[in-house]
Amino acid sequence: MPALVLTRALLLIGDSLAFRKVTQFTRIAPSQGNVRFLSGSGSLTLASLGLKSEVKTVSANEKNKLQQGISTIEVPKSREKKRVSGNKQGLIKEKNPVDIMTAPFAAKSFSELGLPPLLVERLEKEGFTIPTDVQAAAVPTVLKNHDVVIQSYTGSGKTLAYLLPILSRVGPLKEELSDGYETGNKIDIEAVIVAPSRELGMQIVREVEKLLGPANKKLVQQLVGGANRSRQEDALRKNKPAIVVGTPGRIAEISAAGKLPTHGCRFLVLDEIDQLLAFTFREDMKRILDHVGRRPGARGGESNRPPVKRAARQTIMVSATVPFSVIRAARSWGCDPLLIQANKVVPIGSVTPSGSVNIPGTPSTTDSSSNVQPMPDVQSLPPNLQHYYTITRIQHKVDTLRRCVHALDAKCVIAFMNHTKQLKDAVFKLEARGMNAAELHGDLSKLVRSTILKKFRNGEIRVLLTNELSARGLDLPECDLVVNLGLPTDSVHYAHRAGRTGRLGRKGTVVTICEESEVFVVKKLQKQLSLSIQACEFSEGNLVIIED
Repeated sequence: MPALVLTRALLLIGDSLAFRKVTQFTRIAPSQGNVRFLSGSGSLTLASLGLKSEVKTVSANEKNKLQQGISTIEVPKSREKKRVSGNKQGLIKEKNPVDIMTAPFAAKSFSELGLPPLLVERLEKEGFTIPTDVQAAAVPTVLKNHDVVIQSYTGSGKTLAYLLPILSRVGPLKEELSDGYETGNKIDIEAVIVAPSRELGMQIVREVEKLLGPANKKLVQQLVGGANRSRQEDALRKNKPAIVVGTPGRIAEISAAGKLPTHGCRFLVLDEIDQLLAFTFREDMKRILDHVGRRPGARGGESNRPPVKRAARQTIMVSATVPFSVIRAARSWGCDPLLIQANKVVPIGSVTPSGSVNIPGTPSTTDSSSNVQPMPDVQSLPPNLQHYYTITRIQHKVDTLRRCVHALDAKCVIAFMNHTKQLKDAVFKLEARGMNAAELHGDLSKLVRSTILKKFRNGEIRVLLTNELSARGLDLPECDLVVNLGLPTDSVHYAHRAGRTGRLGRKGTVVTICEESEVFVVKKLQKQLSLSIQACEFSEGNLVIIED
């Protein structure tokens, strides 16, 4: 009897050792390759950026929980295909799961990206649990002190992609740096974020305040045009903010008055960089670039200092579309900058006019000597959009818009027109037919514009008629339909307009209402963007697709 017990005990010990070996083996996932910066590959991975991320064997159910750009919650197995979204409709359909074993920047949580614990906790509190593709690529790259150009489609989370690295170095959520670098009794601003419009600037301010929390909201200060300049200067003096967000004109104006100490600034962010390159911003941008992060007598390239201690600023440029003018600016303003996209990081030096950036109206070719594959403009578009066009006479465009809204049962609609004076007439026609509508343009006061946007977000306004003012930066996740009453001038403008819907994984529809003589423009846009824009008409309350 004792011999039998001893035999069973030995068998159990053997099974336990075998099980331990198996579990140790299964924890070692197939190597994804620690890709270096070689001319042949030109891409980076999380591992090559110096971040340790333990790769575990993941079940199919766990993979299905990872949705690009959508916060998830634990749900019963019977309902695990539903995801909670931020819009009023509540639940949206499940997207294709992210392949975390093969994605070059696979990340299951923000903590894997090297962010400090306090910042990760704040993100989770705000409902952000899984980084989007562009965030997974951008955050660790910026944390490694690289100058970068971030390019991804509108609504993919680019704002957080640059805010998170900044907040991990600036403010109460930052991590303690091991090299002892601290600003001490800070006088200078530590981060300057430049946006081309007041609306985008205020939206960025709200994002920062949300992450900092009510107790620390004074650490960010808005410097947008149209607001009282004296109050902004008083707030700078009293609050001594760490981050300022503003428009080029107001930032340059206060800087020229000597009331914006930015020589010791560590971060300069240029959001919607392609628009900031416009001639109207030229003088203001020159002053910003000459004064932000430029300490008198400082040399930013000193090799005997750690990167975090360098006097020169870290420059971050952001846009959904990156024409070659942006590439030239990045080479001039940055120090060995990198181009960050959702699935790759490459040096700007490898980008050529024939390599990776399409200039609207010109054919795209590939240079065999370039390390970068062609980057079509379609990368600037959210992936879950349906594109249509319908033909009507110019005097019937507004009525076609009304029938389009009813046919698609759209609740929040943004309609674009090219001329401001046309907006009021269109609003009058829609309201005469019982549809709540409002106009939004730059001639309105800041208070009126803020009130209109608030009503639109709350559902009090169904159709928002606007011009190019709202084509960039505005985060209106409730928008489910974009209508072009006036044709966009090129594929870049089409991409930015279309990006107002279908944000962060949601579905959206884009309809272009044109005359017969304008169809060739739609066909040209379709070719440049490499997408399908289907012909349709609205009959008896339905959208009817027409075969070309």
